[in-house]
Amino acid sequence: MFVGHSLVAFAVGALAATRLGVGRDRALQFGVFAGLFALVPDIDIAYAPVALALQSVQTIDPDTFWNTANIIHRGPTHSLLFGGVLAIGAAFLAGDRRIGHVAGAGVIAGLIAVAGVTGGSAVAGITVVYALGGVVVATAARRRGVPAPAVLAVAFLGLLSHPFGDLVTGSPPLFFYPFDAMLVSHRITLHPDPTLHLLGAFLIEIGTVWLGIWTYTRSHDVSIRRLVHPRAGLGTGYSGAVFVIPPPTLHDAVVFVFSILALSAVGVGLLSHPFTRPIDALGTIVTGTATVTVAAVGYGVAYLLF
Repeated sequence: MFVGHSLVAFAVGALAATRLGVGRDRALQFGVFAGLFALVPDIDIAYAPVALALQSVQTIDPDTFWNTANIIHRGPTHSLLFGGVLAIGAAFLAGDRRIGHVAGAGVIAGLIAVAGVTGGSAVAGITVVYALGGVVVATAARRRGVPAPAVLAVAFLGLLSHPFGDLVTGSPPLFFYPFDAMLVSHRITLHPDPTLHLLGAFLIEIGTVWLGIWTYTRSHDVSIRRLVHPRAGLGTGYSGAVFVIPPPTLHDAVVFVFSILALSAVGVGLLSHPFTRPIDALGTIVTGTATVTVAAVGYGVAYLLF
């Protein structure tokens, strides 16, 4: 859900701002910053390369990397409590008053101190990186004229929506870290068949891409249907992959994900579709997404039939 986290926050932020009477460009700007804040919690993956480097690991495969990352991944950075505190600190720093900057720095310093006391130096270190990520986004928003109350709103939206997106793809986040209270104890299972569960999760991710596309095209009065090139129908050919690759699962999805995404390059005609105008870039994104969608549905149908 890496892309999905951002696009859901972008869409909700932009649509909510529009509903509140904010102008189109400003609403999209708010959505973009909500999407950027939604990316910040996954900055905890930085723990993996640092830890592996300190251990002098010479050969790193995907399993080794993710097993190391998951030691801290979806911990304090995915806490609703930590996210709320970081949003408040970031909003203070995005204001114009010096006292607000001091208050923001104090709030974030307190967050890091709590992380250190409850989780040790590694957790404190990741929280520092997490907080810096939030501060960078807030600073960028401030430089583009986004007022502090709006920064607070988009920060809350991005940081607090992110953890819920992980409920179908991994172990549930520690929503109330540093407390032991559990909001969700098990991953949500979309289907008992692990391959169909993966397909469901993948289609949810694709759905968030469509949501982001719809939000943008709606604001510009552009028809999505007119942006889809017939080449997207080539995605149906991916149904043949059911006879070629082993049935993918969440734990073994690399071949499936990379092969189906590579197919999008064929759908958009990567070498023959120059980015000569902005509409060409948008058409490329829409056609590529349509190709992947058709491919995933085609694979699912073939999997059920054969």
